[in-house]
Amino acid sequence: MKQLRSVSDIGDSGVERDRYTPSPRDWRDRVMYLLMVDRFDNDDSDVPPFDPDTADYGRDPDQRSLFQGGRISGVTRRLDYLKELGIQAIWLTPVLKNRQSDPHSYHGYGIQNFLDVDPRFGSMEDLQHLVNEAHAREIAIVLDIVLNHTGDVWYYPDDGGRPFADEAYDFGGWREADEGQDEMDGRVWPVEFQNPDWFRRQGEIQDDADPNQLVRGDVTTFKTLDTSNDEVLGALIECYKFWISATDCDGFRVDTVRNMEPRSVAIVCNALREHAYSLNKKNFLIFGEIIGDEGVIADYMHKNPDVEGDRDRLEALGAALDYPLYFVLESVIKGHVPPAHLRDKLKARVMDAPVDESSHWITFIDNHDQPNRCARFLHDNQYDQQAALAVAYLLTTRGIPCIYYGTEQGFDGGGDDPHYLRECMFGGGWGAFDTTGMHFFNTEHPLYQAIAKVAYLRANEPALRYGRQYFRGTLNGEGAFELAEPGGTLAYSRVLDDDELLVALNLAAEHREDAIEVDPARTPSGGRMRDLLSGSEHDVQRDEDGHAFVRVPLEGHQISILKAI
Repeated sequence: MKQLRSVSDIGDSGVERDRYTPSPRDWRDRVMYLLMVDRFDNDDSDVPPFDPDTADYGRDPDQRSLFQGGRISGVTRRLDYLKELGIQAIWLTPVLKNRQSDPHSYHGYGIQNFLDVDPRFGSMEDLQHLVNEAHAREIAIVLDIVLNHTGDVWYYPDDGGRPFADEAYDFGGWREADEGQDEMDGRVWPVEFQNPDWFRRQGEIQDDADPNQLVRGDVTTFKTLDTSNDEVLGALIECYKFWISATDCDGFRVDTVRNMEPRSVAIVCNALREHAYSLNKKNFLIFGEIIGDEGVIADYMHKNPDVEGDRDRLEALGAALDYPLYFVLESVIKGHVPPAHLRDKLKARVMDAPVDESSHWITFIDNHDQPNRCARFLHDNQYDQQAALAVAYLLTTRGIPCIYYGTEQGFDGGGDDPHYLRECMFGGGWGAFDTTGMHFFNTEHPLYQAIAKVAYLRANEPALRYGRQYFRGTLNGEGAFELAEPGGTLAYSRVLDDDELLVALNLAAEHREDAIEVDPARTPSGGRMRDLLSGSEHDVQRDEDGHAFVRVPLEGHQISILKAI
């Protein structure tokens, strides 16, 4: 494909297809997998599998912030690995071109060219091939996009940093390509963005708690676009419409949403959604990274009164990463706080939502950007099986579950910056567990197997995807049925029509045998329930107070999913 230098070149790019893949009917049917392209697979068949007895230990810490060599083609060759795990959608970190002279932009968020693929990851043809091969396996592809900033494509006078200021600083100049590189490798492209007035130019954010700085300031050396300018928004819209048309992708994840005005987010999302609709993608997913509580997230999720025009077109983001759940879930699974914290959050969310809100949340326990915590769920954790419990919760509760790459292999990275969360699946110089040069695609790993089994059940039991959710009381001994204490048995039902599926997660490392309440109308006493994971069967009983219950023996950190037979 020829290099596109201007937004006006897009119409002559020849990327339009004769046919486009329809959107998933319901994104709750999809289990999502987040991977960092540079850290996933380099498409090298000579990399040996991880062996703890022969591994080369001792990573160079400097490697953590450098390119490791992951490729788009590497993702393509691991599609069967992901499908067997139960993955039906892949979220890729940005693949758009960053400045080639920057050795630290492996994450892809410092975009320098909004109309080209970073050659360190591959080519447009590689990306198109990945999407085609994924669709052939009924796997959707979500691309990570950036709206509010570019990479370090220009400098302030004297090429020095600037603290945030209320007024714009003078413009210093555009970055130029390094010697020996293509002329398009320095300043920002397409050419329309080479207008200093398209940038805020107010210096680096000093206080993340200041909403004004958050929207108007630079994030480190990234340069913040003036998204209050409709010309800027128009150019961004045209660029990302191009990526939908060129790749046949199925959705976008929007980075750093809180660094934009809700009005601007609504304008862009509506325009991209309409373009996707015109290509028969009638449920194109656009979800955002909004770090905050439900109130903050709601500003970007619902119809925006600040946008003039047809009120039916003002829906902004279709979903958001579920940071409110993330802030609670780990503490519940690890037994630090009682399951009532989850019950209360779900109850408030359901009561406040005017419609079924479950398709509006991308749920997760780990990702590549975790506020105030540069550590994976399993960091410094002796109980690997707790990761299976946490993922099982995501797979059996309301929302669109997202698994972070490496979780299924027990990755446990942690340190003083986010790079420690971003180990290489293929080894490289920054492999997991302080190793180098060994890959981690073991389909026999206990966590991989445990996650795959629960994902299979989710795919085959509609109640686990669409059902109402009720937390269940448990009883271990005498007394009343109550929600479990910290580290007890977390139990809840998913109810759809006449079906009740009971999920029981033993949060303790020791054997438990709790009685767990069930719905007496759908799961009456005198019947039996079968554990869909183990095959064991248990009687449904009734106590003297009329409670229907089933007694579920669980080994330490065991998962049971029961259904009436």
